[in-house]
Amino acid sequence: MSRIAARFAALKAQGRKALVPFITAGDPSLEATMPVMHALVAAGADVIEIGVPFSDPMADGATIQHSSERALARGADMDYVFETVRQFREDNQDTPVVLMGYLNPVEIRGPEAYAQQAVAAGIDGALLVDLPPEEAVEYREAFDRHGLALILLAAPTTSAERMQRLLALATGYLYYVTYAGVTGGDHLDTGAAGERLRAIRALDKVPVVAGFGIKDAASAAAMAVHADGVVVGSALVAAMADALDPADAARNAAAFLLPLREALDRLPQT
Repeated sequence: MSRIAARFAALKAQGRKALVPFITAGDPSLEATMPVMHALVAAGADVIEIGVPFSDPMADGATIQHSSERALARGADMDYVFETVRQFREDNQDTPVVLMGYLNPVEIRGPEAYAQQAVAAGIDGALLVDLPPEEAVEYREAFDRHGLALILLAAPTTSAERMQRLLALATGYLYYVTYAGVTGGDHLDTGAAGERLRAIRALDKVPVVAGFGIKDAASAAAMAVHADGVVVGSALVAAMADALDPADAARNAAAFLLPLREALDRLPQT
């Protein structure tokens, strides 16, 4: 069983929800990423999503765009991401790590080589924002051969037919974008998102996590009621942006995440 499947199976058995923090690799410094990952685990992260810095993002709002620009200026490329996760695995063999980014770095290597290198580094899944399901079969097959989960995005505008295609292709989990827009927005409608999440989860294909617009304990708990887990990104990235050094970044990350963990664990077991 993969690390992602094992984690969601354990959470389901415990009646708990997954807490999935997103950070941008190389921000607030190249040296901070690995200490922050360990701090997030200590604060209750179930899965860590690492944003691969990219110069032309289409789904990221200003906070994550700026973090990517800073990271790229420091040299946070794909090799840096692989090496950082490899070092993280020296002390943590259990926490799933998922990369979130765009197709370009994958196409440069080719999906086969990308998957091989990612799994060798200790990465468990990849979410490629600009990979449409119509073109995902080749990636899914290459990723399957190496044990790398292909995590796909669904949105409020996703049609029923397209949702079925996404669910047939997704492995690990499905990432449900709670509103139409970019990350870090203030458009979260928990009622509408919750209704859609319940419908998707009723199909019982893969775990479903909700992201976009989740910025604190209250919004995390409100969405976790309807999902298998929640992703928090922009607010966490902002909480670390002014850190003085890697240790300060790790403290800020843990301090931000702990109230969300506590809020999720106060939810009734389901």
